[in-house]
Amino acid sequence: MTIRLLPPNLVNQIAAGEVVERPASALKELVENAIDAQATRIDIVLNDGGRSLIVVTDNGCGMTSQELMVAVDRHATSKLPNDDLLDISYLGFRGEALPAIGSVARLTVTSRIAGADSGWYVVVAGGRKDGPVPAPHPRGTRIEVRDIFFATPARLKFLKSAQTELSYAVDAIERLAMAHPDISFTITADGKQRLNLPAGLTQGDLFDAHLERLAVILGKDFAANAVPVAAEREGIKLYGYIGVPTFNRGNALAQYLFVNDRPVRDRLLAGAVRAAYQDFLAPNRHPYVVLFLDLPQREVDVNVHPAKAEVRFRDSGLVRGLMVGALKHALAEAGHRASTTVSTGALGSFQAGGYRNLNIRPPSSQGGYGAAYALQAPQEDENQGLAEGDSLFALAPSAPDATPIPVVEADYRSHPLGVARAQVHETYIVAQTGDGIVIVDQHAAHERLVYERMKAALAEGRIARQILLIPEVIELDEASAARVAARAPELAELGLTLEAFGGNSIVVREVPALLGETDVVGLVKDLADDLAAVDEALSLKDRLGDVCGTLACHGAVRAGRRLNGAEMNALLRQMEVTPHAGQCNHGRPTYVELKLKDIERLFGRR
Repeated sequence: MTIRLLPPNLVNQIAAGEVVERPASALKELVENAIDAQATRIDIVLNDGGRSLIVVTDNGCGMTSQELMVAVDRHATSKLPNDDLLDISYLGFRGEALPAIGSVARLTVTSRIAGADSGWYVVVAGGRKDGPVPAPHPRGTRIEVRDIFFATPARLKFLKSAQTELSYAVDAIERLAMAHPDISFTITADGKQRLNLPAGLTQGDLFDAHLERLAVILGKDFAANAVPVAAEREGIKLYGYIGVPTFNRGNALAQYLFVNDRPVRDRLLAGAVRAAYQDFLAPNRHPYVVLFLDLPQREVDVNVHPAKAEVRFRDSGLVRGLMVGALKHALAEAGHRASTTVSTGALGSFQAGGYRNLNIRPPSSQGGYGAAYALQAPQEDENQGLAEGDSLFALAPSAPDATPIPVVEADYRSHPLGVARAQVHETYIVAQTGDGIVIVDQHAAHERLVYERMKAALAEGRIARQILLIPEVIELDEASAARVAARAPELAELGLTLEAFGGNSIVVREVPALLGETDVVGLVKDLADDLAAVDEALSLKDRLGDVCGTLACHGAVRAGRRLNGAEMNALLRQMEVTPHAGQCNHGRPTYVELKLKDIERLFGRR
């Protein structure tokens, strides 16, 4: 077998296999070139998802006829002035995009520099180059790609439907647009405008400019539920926006990460986001995140992936620590704030009442409209509802020892979560605020309060224990009993004192005082399940969120427990001063706020 050099066109096709995975990949490379050319407007035309036509037109610096001919040669670039791969200040730098695309498609590049008499164009089809030829053209560059993969038809079989390929293309442009709010982007697909992102109207404030662009791309809900992030450490800057924990979704597609304005999909950064949110979201829920990391060029290597989607940091620990700390600080600043989409969803669940679903007795001829009406639920139970003549305010309170809660104007107007007015279904607290009402899930809210108090106590090394008058003996399967017994010293640090009691039994002697009365058997069984998922090499402090979350869940006020007025208001006041009280440990909202104007709209008053 003789060793030989591959022909140039085959080399370019191999490069295309790495750089041009699909039409969206080619589009991304072309738009990055336009951004590097200092364009302020980039217009894109796509047909058939980009398979039959891709056109990118910009108003950048343009190219001369000589530069055009060099630009379509392999490894030709203007973006490494010092030939230093550790000092890359542009999105593109390898010089592979145009020749790689030209080797698998029909490529036409037309360009003109400022002050030139005319523009020039060059054609590359299947690796064959023709030109340059004079052509009328405004300042900037127009690149046209037709029949992608016509020279390698086998690659066409791996493409998805036109709509799917278009969605990939739009996503690629939206990511670039997020990082460059000062550039206008448009996409026209099959004759219809798919995307129109004008340049930011806000001047001088990078945060506001980014938020304007993000509100257009991610929607107004993101802007309404976004928390700003800003931090700097040792020359590394982090800024952007993250969603409050209750504003989440079932996948990580809404996490946008940028390094020096380059969109990346980096495992280190994604892991830092997970670590920052681990106390607030269930494992199968993911937050909305748009973060920009700026650092010196020599502190990051962007030349580790063919598509430049991954990066490598010189000091990865510093970067991760900065991200986790900044995100946790931003979430703490959000306080007890919950997502606005929670109340929107609640409003959407309301339905107007009527004679069909409520049994309303019309007024009698004797009593007229001044008589009391009997308003009852459908007759599932003859004892349900109010009997005729009963007053709503004459009913027994939800707790036997509850006292009437006086309606004092200053009370509910001076507290963000208002003042408790009722407990319904022995699960939800209804409070009146200055401009609406708040409905609180008492178990979820108290679970967060207990969790935060446990974390604070553990950090200070002062977990108080409560000795059980009668130790609790719990039967487990053999494997679970062994796991729990092996972790007894670490559980003791968390306030839970237990030991093996022969066979498959565990005896519990002390529990954290914060938990109050709790189901010790259920608590230990849930902890045994949690420990089954913990790596033996990890300490429980490394998995503090999981263990404390289980403890807090069992120590929280349960649904179905009656509360008196003082207890309900105490819970509301604690929520107002506790970080992250807007969601429980699993990312579910602890309260829903309905504004008075929204309630009035439900009843047709607005």
